[in-house]
Amino acid sequence: MDKVESINVLGEPLGLCGDDPVTGFFRDGMCNTCEEDAGSHTVCIEVTTRFLEYSRFKGNDLSTPMPEFGFPGLREGDRWCLCAARWMQAYQDKAAPRVFLMRTHKRALEAVPLDILKKFAADLN
Repeated sequence: MDKVESINVLGEPLGLCGDDPVTGFFRDGMCNTCEEDAGSHTVCIEVTTRFLEYSRFKGNDLSTPMPEFGFPGLREGDRWCLCAARWMQAYQDKAAPRVFLMRTHKRALEAVPLDILKKFAADLN
């Protein structure tokens, strides 16, 4: 699997999203992606309890540990590479978590406009 160039939505080198728990399609802590990443796990979010409840309601339980897959379950404050379309869906449903633009892959822009991501930026002054 060949990674798409590691560039963030601002055109700069992609930063580390999270390593506790380790996130990303490649489980490298970064929101890197490739052609095989059908879900486009490219948006680096700050997990909130509200988002975890929303995600569980939508059929994707991210809070329950699944040790058989090495997944500890997420909790408020964790950073996680989320599917771009799921983030956009949460935005439309008024449940979107904050994002880290420096850690969000440029491919996220295929699903989410930059001006919307900027409104939820946790890392812009």
